[in-house]
Amino acid sequence: MTDPIGSEPLRHPLGRRRFMAALAGGLVAVPRAAEAQQQSKIARVGITVSTDVYYNAFLQGLREAGWVPGQNVVVERRSARGERNKYVAMVADLIAAKVDVIVASGPLVIEIARKATSGVPVVGLDLESDPVASGFAASLARPGGNVTGIFLDLPELSGKQLQFLKETLPRLTRVAVLWEPENAEAQLRATEEAARAAGLTLSAFGVRHGEEVRPAVERLVRERAQALVVLTSPLLFNNREQIVELARKYRLPNISPFIRFPNAGGLMAYGPDMIEMYRRAATYVDRILRGATVGDLPVERPTKFELVINLKTAKALELTIPPSLLARADQILE
Repeated sequence: MTDPIGSEPLRHPLGRRRFMAALAGGLVAVPRAAEAQQQSKIARVGITVSTDVYYNAFLQGLREAGWVPGQNVVVERRSARGERNKYVAMVADLIAAKVDVIVASGPLVIEIARKATSGVPVVGLDLESDPVASGFAASLARPGGNVTGIFLDLPELSGKQLQFLKETLPRLTRVAVLWEPENAEAQLRATEEAARAAGLTLSAFGVRHGEEVRPAVERLVRERAQALVVLTSPLLFNNREQIVELARKYRLPNISPFIRFPNAGGLMAYGPDMIEMYRRAATYVDRILRGATVGDLPVERPTKFELVINLKTAKALELTIPPSLLARADQILE
């Protein structure tokens, strides 16, 4: 090879061998540096969940989408166990951890996250509220802000729950509702309307803290309630074992939209599959981490509902579940 201007061969100051070695080293170094830079951009996801089975379902959904905790994603898990006085600090902790997206459970946590940051996308899991009426989304198809996710917004489910109780207790006239004020008002109104339509007398007992559960149940027993409907809320879900223990003690048939209530000893449940909801939440997180705009991701509704009956609890309460109801059950615990 010669210089096109003159006749002297082209020489590199390092010498041919040293130049070629340096060139080869540079070619190798570029992709390695790029690879190291790519690996350093580990995604960070925050999630507010206390139940291990739901958390594991979310992690499974992430893995199915290609996100492996400890490799290309860090998952920051926090829980206030339904105690609303801890919600603000829990969300602030996730924001301080510089997460790229927050998976928030329940309307109060979603609202706190939405107000705390406009720059961090929020994927909500909400069994209690209408996302548009609550101000979380401009519309279901195009939420528009920094919140999307899976919202139940089917308060009429309470009518089905009362129907199942009446089938089990034909002489049922007085029903009590355990609920968390400011967290399930639409459900309470729908339950009251369904009770009136069914000719039932209904009394509502609100609880805002775990220590209020026992006094509320003891009061509704004194008022001679014949059955108990437990509405959805993170607080009541995290106190489900205490609730079913008291219901068993006072021989109080009960039903809840949380299909894991019978696993804790509750009599019946009819509601959405929360495991599937947390798995679906992972698909939202995947799309956001890959560049989707949260405001463009449509809000979803749960599509899978289950009726679960605990026959062991029914026996302890000396109840006979009608065969027609057993035939409709998705799960029967014996």
